[in-house]
Amino acid sequence: MARRPLPRILSNGSAQLARSRELARTAADSATDVLHPLITIARGLRRLAAAGRRRWTETPKERRGALLFLAASVILVVALVPYGPLLAAITLMAAAAWQGRERSPAASDGPDESQTQRLKSLYEALVPYFSAAEDPDPLYSHGGAWDKAFPTYAFDGGGRISQLVVRYPAYFTDGEAEARARIEHLLAAKSGRGREYHFTWDEEGNQLTVGVLLPLPVDIAAQRFVTTPGETVLGFTDPTRVQRTLPLTHGERQRDVPPVVWRTGLRSTEPHLLALGQPGSGTSTLLRSIALQALLHGDVVIVDGGGTGEYACLTGRDGVLAVEAGLAGVTASLEWAATETERRLIAANRAHQAGDPPPDDTKRPLWILLDRPTAFTHLAATDGRKDPQTLLQVPLRHGRPANVTVVVAEQLDSMDALIDPVRQHTRARVVLGPATAEQLESVLGAPPHTTPIDELPPGRGYARLGTGPVHRLQVPATPNPYDDATPDALCEAVLSLLPPRTTPADGETIPEQDQSEDVPEPAVPATEEAEAAPVTPKTPETPEPKPEAAPAAMPVLTKET
Repeated sequence: MARRPLPRILSNGSAQLARSRELARTAADSATDVLHPLITIARGLRRLAAAGRRRWTETPKERRGALLFLAASVILVVALVPYGPLLAAITLMAAAAWQGRERSPAASDGPDESQTQRLKSLYEALVPYFSAAEDPDPLYSHGGAWDKAFPTYAFDGGGRISQLVVRYPAYFTDGEAEARARIEHLLAAKSGRGREYHFTWDEEGNQLTVGVLLPLPVDIAAQRFVTTPGETVLGFTDPTRVQRTLPLTHGERQRDVPPVVWRTGLRSTEPHLLALGQPGSGTSTLLRSIALQALLHGDVVIVDGGGTGEYACLTGRDGVLAVEAGLAGVTASLEWAATETERRLIAANRAHQAGDPPPDDTKRPLWILLDRPTAFTHLAATDGRKDPQTLLQVPLRHGRPANVTVVVAEQLDSMDALIDPVRQHTRARVVLGPATAEQLESVLGAPPHTTPIDELPPGRGYARLGTGPVHRLQVPATPNPYDDATPDALCEAVLSLLPPRTTPADGETIPEQDQSEDVPEPAVPATEEAEAAPVTPKTPETPEPKPEAAPAAMPVLTKET
């Protein structure tokens, strides 16, 4: 049986339908482009009418008469004004065109399902703390509306809360530190661990604002800071906590970073500093940074209780009077520091009584930097000597008028081994590394407004100067340049800040006598011996030369008063 061909209308009908559909779509697009202004105005008139109908519905019945009278008055005024109807029509068309414009689809104001679940769980967790059985209209209740308690919220890219405003009832004891700490700990745990949160309590408005703090920069190397004499940069903090910035060199570009500046000298209210932290937290880095800044305008005495050579790069430098790591040297250096403090006080007092300015040798700052001084307490007790910390009483009590500054760095576990004068007279405090809220409050005297975290980079912590606010702190990177694990860029940055090596002007080396010669020298008359002896200048602290030579070479170092 032969197969008959399909009709033509059926064989190519699909192509004609597609072509017709394309022509219809093109005609519709052309008509839309031509009639776009009319469509926009019509859409705007519809929206204006809907808004007017909504306003009329929301108006109470007793006020509708006044509203009709006001509308009639406006229409009458427009009708009587020359060209009033024309201007009213133009204004109406412009308003309709503005209301009928095509708006981009706005992002959803509400949270998605996962964010809603997170806010609900946070709301339910706050119910036991912000609810009371006697409250007739509780803001917090199990199964309640969380949107009333959280008027403002924001999430980051990972779906975690980045900003939150919490409303709480007026009867909550927001003036008690323990109650605040419980709420802050709960919010930090529910919002996501591993981040630092800043809490702002508004007692008058019964609101708590929670914000996530950005991490502080850890890649700022040691460099010359733009400061005046008497100012020391401890580190850097958040821009919202201080009103000053410093221009810094960061790689090949410049940037302004807010610093934590510690002021010392005669007008300082916090003349001494105490830095505490765990091993490896960066207390030695802080002391090196302070030493490099202090050497610009003063002298430095360093006591290394760790004995690991962290300050070997400063040995023999100009302005570094001593770098001691042994008990005998530490005791001698601290005794000299106490005597020097008394001498400066006496000289300044005499100048004041005579009506003269203080001597120049009392104006140059003297810095005493001690790293782990409690390490010598046990050694001194074993040898039957006094604790070297007791020699710090005079510099701590009278160091401010004598331009003597004491900086002590110790581990948190050994804080109880510090003597009372050290803890009483060090009003500037720094805590580096991980620490609990109780430890921070006991050292700083006030709890920080942020939640401490467990993992912190070296040099990260908190600082408080006197009775001021608690600042987050990041110490500039000042590592030991002689350490093989230190990057080359940081080594060069520290070495470029070191003063040149110098030889003390009052030091000399006595040559070693040859012990192999046992033949006695011939006697020399007294007159010839006097003529042959060289004449050496004497200083108040230099002993007279002995006629016999020392058996071994030893450097004779004295300090000018």
